[in-house]
Amino acid sequence: MKDITETRQKIEEIDRNIAVSFEERMALVKDIADYKKEHGLSVRDSAREALLLEKNRAYIKNPEIEEYYVELQRAIIGLSCDYQERLMSGLKVAYCGVSGAFAQIAALKMFPSAQFFSYKSFEEAYRAVEIGDCDCCVLPLENSYAGEVDAVTDLLFTGSLFVNQVINLPIKHCLLAKSDTSAKDIKTVISHGQALKQCKGYISEKGFDSSEAANTAMAAELVKNSADKTLAAIASYEAADIYGLKVIERNINDSRGNSTRFAAFSRVQNKPSPSKLREDENFILVFTVQNKAGALAQTLNILGAHGYNMRSLRSRPMKNLEWQYFFYIEAEGNINSENGKALLKELSAICARLKLAGTYFVKNYEEVNL
Repeated sequence: MKDITETRQKIEEIDRNIAVSFEERMALVKDIADYKKEHGLSVRDSAREALLLEKNRAYIKNPEIEEYYVELQRAIIGLSCDYQERLMSGLKVAYCGVSGAFAQIAALKMFPSAQFFSYKSFEEAYRAVEIGDCDCCVLPLENSYAGEVDAVTDLLFTGSLFVNQVINLPIKHCLLAKSDTSAKDIKTVISHGQALKQCKGYISEKGFDSSEAANTAMAAELVKNSADKTLAAIASYEAADIYGLKVIERNINDSRGNSTRFAAFSRVQNKPSPSKLREDENFILVFTVQNKAGALAQTLNILGAHGYNMRSLRSRPMKNLEWQYFFYIEAEGNINSENGKALLKELSAICARLKLAGTYFVKNYEEVNL
């Protein structure tokens, strides 16, 4: 039997080497945090973490200890993410609305340790990033029930920022009122125009009048400061807590599958690795076509010829040119691959204007921790 002292000395030497490697790894983690801060990316990426665990598992030859090594890797990943959160605590994130707005809720899920700054409009939040007052902004792209957010689509085309991540946030609207207001007292509801659309059936059923506010949380704030007992707000459950309102009724959306996709915009474009392909990669293109027959069809044919599956296509009028339009496309796949670069080269030759507005991985609400 080996001398236990000698064995312990060998373990201590291995531990010293692990400590050195750990310190080197955390130094690289700092570089990752700096990159994510610059590109407006979240710390956690469950798909990437799963791939890493599966890859590292293969390094272990002894099946008896494989599960222990996987647990060690989980712990190391967790510690790395905790360190990144600490390093990114100074991240400045802009959103439209006041505290409790759905955009702020989405921003909090993307960047749990960030500083949040509210702006009155989508454009003001967007410009705050462009001029460097904030590092990134979180804005809604579209709602599953009410459709695209036109103003944000326009900013994608005219502005200089890039979408680097998107999350899908379930939207559950509540009817909020002051504590001394009962359901029978309510005559008018106030909320953002999108929220009013999403609750149109409920509003009609109850016979309420409706009035628009800049956003849902601001509607809650207006109700809080109003002496009118007949006024209620449609907003989030979180807004009720923030503004001291009573929840009269929950989940008043016409559609129970209601959700909104929120995007994080930053000044620097994040490009996926050209060689490491993931099934959940997506990209956004905005472009104009030449004024000739079949120009749009030719663009779509090129996209299909390169094997990319188009998820959505829509058009928007250009504000400075009457009866002229730009187009918005979201497609699945890695645009930074050789195939993607060839696609962009071909499109550039036939599009009057072309912008790769964003690349992102699909990230669901459940994957982002508060």
